[in-house]
Amino acid sequence: MTSSSDSIEPDLSVVVPVHNESENINPLIDEIVAALAPDTAFEIVYVDDGSSDGTQGVLRARADKLGNLRVIRHAGCAGQSAAVRTGVKAAMAPLIATLDGDGQNDPADIPRLLAVLNESKKENWNGILIAGHRTERKDTWLKRLSSRIANRVRSRLLSDETPDTGCGLKVFTKEAFLDMPAFDHMHRFLPALMIRRGGRVVSVPVNHRPRSRGLSKYGLFDRLWVGITDLVGVMWLNRRTISPVASEDGDGSK
Repeated sequence: MTSSSDSIEPDLSVVVPVHNESENINPLIDEIVAALAPDTAFEIVYVDDGSSDGTQGVLRARADKLGNLRVIRHAGCAGQSAAVRTGVKAAMAPLIATLDGDGQNDPADIPRLLAVLNESKKENWNGILIAGHRTERKDTWLKRLSSRIANRVRSRLLSDETPDTGCGLKVFTKEAFLDMPAFDHMHRFLPALMIRRGGRVVSVPVNHRPRSRGLSKYGLFDRLWVGITDLVGVMWLNRRTISPVASEDGDGSK
């Protein structure tokens, strides 16, 4: 499939949530197309989470020229998790790749994550999440420190087997994602939620780049507070997870 073709059902939907990222739209789309075409049948699903800058106009103009780019807009800012969920629900492909819209995730890493998934052909893909691991963060020292502490605390309390749950670059199936409980900030807990439903997580080292355009949408203390409250909520979910009991003959009598 070529990057502009919309006549073939996609195998992969690349979901990109954005809020006020007008300067990053075209460069990132160019990189996604370069990384996936012509070897992958894919679509790109951008979810504009109530942007107040020129994001929507840039997206619409690009969609007029790129047949496999789809644009969805939230009337107001609902948050990154809501935007991701909107994109996944609208996706036409059974397989999803997500990445942040600020340009710090490298789309060139998507094929590497797909290759790791392909190595698990004998497994049920609905039970696997491939997570990017930013081994060399290109952020401020304070942001790196806070993320390191948060990841260690989260890993210890949730046993999510993931060194970098905050990386936006992930690959999973649409079916698995929609089977997970939906709540605000759930995108930070996808590994724990995958394990909660009996699946596993594979972390893959990925490139991380400094933000070169636009402004960060997150403050340190905002992230800290929601991280604590959400962590408590996911711990509550895990304690109340009920594992299904299988019978030998399928009639429930054993």
